[in-house]
Amino acid sequence: MSNSDEELSPSGVPMIRYAPPTEEFIPAIGDSENIEAITRHIENYIGPPDTVLHEIISDRVHIDVHVVKPTFRRNFYTLITSGMSDLPMNAPPQLPSAQFAELLICLPPNWILPLEGDAVTGSGNGSTASAAESEENYWPIRWLKILAKFPHEYNTWLGDGHTLPNGDPPSGFAPNTKLCCMMLKPPTKFASGLHTLKTKEGKLINFYALVPLYLDEVNLKLNKSSEDLHARLKSAGVTELLDINRKSVCSKWPWSR
Repeated sequence: MSNSDEELSPSGVPMIRYAPPTEEFIPAIGDSENIEAITRHIENYIGPPDTVLHEIISDRVHIDVHVVKPTFRRNFYTLITSGMSDLPMNAPPQLPSAQFAELLICLPPNWILPLEGDAVTGSGNGSTASAAESEENYWPIRWLKILAKFPHEYNTWLGDGHTLPNGDPPSGFAPNTKLCCMMLKPPTKFASGLHTLKTKEGKLINFYALVPLYLDEVNLKLNKSSEDLHARLKSAGVTELLDINRKSVCSKWPWSR
């Protein structure tokens, strides 16, 4: 893994600190066949996308976000990327099946999202006055894009159980939440067939859900064990369906967060 320094946490979890990327801008337009295969996969296991938030300016990979609206069966939005898997990640040689991935997150039915046809930039700077693009509403989309590009910008990889903080030290993703780190896990709100897609070209794409965490939850992973954190999240019913008001699984008191 290049462009990084690695250390171990007290629990033995590798901690990698990345220097800013130094490569020049590399324009990307997207792989149409890959997008079509991912779209069919979304339709098969989630439902037809109602909207696609298109990236206007793309560096290295062209990331679009497909939006499936709430239904009676699944009363939440599902946002899922395409484009991250256009290029292979720098996965360890012993994990050849971990080279390609896409990401998803689920949002409550009352979440305010950009409307179909809205121009959503690659950076998503949240500087406009519209409610849909305010940081309190836009940050889940921003982080889908950040993490979809991350392995290609830093010549690394992302997989099951990886966590990435919002800064060092971590701070809340937006003013309305103290959630400050993202963890990748297999989706739990859908059939297991969604987890992987094998394209006709033989590419194996893994689909990971983003699960936002509080700082004390990440510290539990770093200081004790990943297994303890995962057990607590499962016991508390924490999934990829975002709840910005949920209690931390490390909370000792009902009002602690």
